[in-house]
Amino acid sequence: MPAVLDQRSVPPAAEPRPAPPRRRTRVLALSEARWALAALVLFLMALPMDLAGAPAWLWGPLYAAVYVTGGWEPGWEGLKALKDKTLDVDLLMVVAALGAAAIGQVLDGALLIVIFATSGALEAIATARTADSVRGLLDLAPLTAARLLPGGVEENVPADSLAVGDTILVRPGERVAADGKVLHGSSDIDQATITGEPLPVAKSPGDEVFAGTVNGTGALRVRVERDPADSVIARIVKMVGEASGTKAPTQLFIEKIEQRYSIGMVIATLAVFTIPLAFGSALQPALLRAMTFMIVASPCAVVLSTMPPLLSAIANAGRHGVLAKSAVVMERLGQVDAVALDKTGTLTEGTPRVTDIRPEPGSGLDENGLLALAAAAEHPSEHPLARAVVRAARERGLALAEVTDFASAPGAGVTATIGGRTVQVGSPARLVPTGGPDTGGVVRALEDRGRTAVLVLRDGGPVGVLGVADRLRPDAKATVAALSELTGRAPVLLTGDNERAARHLAAEAGITEVRAGLLPQDKAAVVKEWEAAGRRVLVVGDGVNDAPALAAAYIGIAMGKAGSDLALETADAVVVRDELATIPAVVALSRRARRLVVQNLVIAGAFITALVAWDLIGTLPLPLGVAGHEGSTVIVGLNGLRLLREHAWTSSSGGDRA
Repeated sequence: MPAVLDQRSVPPAAEPRPAPPRRRTRVLALSEARWALAALVLFLMALPMDLAGAPAWLWGPLYAAVYVTGGWEPGWEGLKALKDKTLDVDLLMVVAALGAAAIGQVLDGALLIVIFATSGALEAIATARTADSVRGLLDLAPLTAARLLPGGVEENVPADSLAVGDTILVRPGERVAADGKVLHGSSDIDQATITGEPLPVAKSPGDEVFAGTVNGTGALRVRVERDPADSVIARIVKMVGEASGTKAPTQLFIEKIEQRYSIGMVIATLAVFTIPLAFGSALQPALLRAMTFMIVASPCAVVLSTMPPLLSAIANAGRHGVLAKSAVVMERLGQVDAVALDKTGTLTEGTPRVTDIRPEPGSGLDENGLLALAAAAEHPSEHPLARAVVRAARERGLALAEVTDFASAPGAGVTATIGGRTVQVGSPARLVPTGGPDTGGVVRALEDRGRTAVLVLRDGGPVGVLGVADRLRPDAKATVAALSELTGRAPVLLTGDNERAARHLAAEAGITEVRAGLLPQDKAAVVKEWEAAGRRVLVVGDGVNDAPALAAAYIGIAMGKAGSDLALETADAVVVRDELATIPAVVALSRRARRLVVQNLVIAGAFITALVAWDLIGTLPLPLGVAGHEGSTVIVGLNGLRLLREHAWTSSSGGDRA
């Protein structure tokens, strides 16, 4: 696939292979189809005259035109490959057709050319569907966007000229021109093309929207958050394009033996021709049998068995937000037998939230009163815990009182004057109450449950405790269960967090084995230990501290939405929208692709074995041999492309994981 996007902000993929002589793009596929159609029409014009006994000068030129229109392109490509000291099976097919014509089998040779050209065109069109299904995503993004200038002036600009920080207007029914966040307005967005969600999703200020999705009935003002070359759609197209330029180990093995096999096949063909001659056989039947043998023994179907399933799986996964960087990655995903998960930002949302509100008895405050008091004091602070408290108050619609004399002490908390009274909010270990009830029991209970306790004092006396925690992702528990089913063992939690908090969250997610308090090098050491024991480990993480483990793993997957640049570059695959449920789905999809590869190899091997045996033991008609050979090639190609269908993803995410 040609490079069509700016590569500056896209994580690098595996080293691409040199471009093959015949690129199965849509243009080339249509060209092959036209030549094949021309050959077929000419053949159908000549055949009735030939069978009716018409003079050769009527149908002879038509057959000659069939050889030219159907055979010139594969013949030319085969000669170019031969110049590079590579034996192309396409050239062998053309040679076989010319050989048939040379011994008077003009009809059989023309039929071989027609079937060969037609099957090649079908193969090209089918294979081009993989590229089209991905490149077609680019058409979803509009070419222009309505950019809003200071003062509310609107200008129509090319979508690819938008920059991060620009504000665009998305009218009802329009497609969103760039990835961004809603600043103003509410609407329902149809984002099925990006997320696969069947129903429109409600969007309001603060929500993320993706380029190419369709706006509903409301008008939205959206701030551009990503360069157009780095949008979700662009990443999908770019990474799948890079992945298409790599080869999986199975494909490399096949190509390693392909040349030797082809040379051996030519030698065997010569033997099939010369040995009968040595025993007195006539020239024509010996040559016809040899040419039939060369056709049916050609490894076309074997060569095509591997890449279509893997590339189809890459394209399908890309449409659902999982970007595999190479065919090697897609093949390896189906081989993992152990999973290690990071905690913060991977199993959890990565954003602290208030989980518990415990007013002190006798303080005169209920839950809302305690939360409003703490939020008012924390409002000027930029600390993550402070933002969590303020967010919780806003979600409840609480009014925040005016604050004066605000002060913040790093590591301790904040102090503010509210309504003439001094309010302190912060760490129980740093804030020492001057009197009142003992809140230590509440603090210890919250910390035992993996919460971060936040003490609230008013005029030096405790009025309550808040519990703050990073929430488990909604799909974390189901993901852990699915990965356990796929690999036969439960995932392991690797985290730098403390043991108590890690074990509490692991229990919520259904994880029993926890390695806590790990530095980045410790995580990598654990993964290397498992790899040395023969496990094929999948590591999922998002931060800089996860990069060593991602690099050491058999396969590393990064959470892309908030993942660090280092993690994104180190990982073999990226989950664009941080949906954990896509991880077991893509592993299952990879296993389906591997099964299809095996199916294809069995189909190809069975056809070759049966046709070769028929030709050597009996008398295999040349047209039937051609039909069997080319038919098997088309069958394995179309079989691999089954994974482009939406059903292939939904069945993988819904339990078809055997």
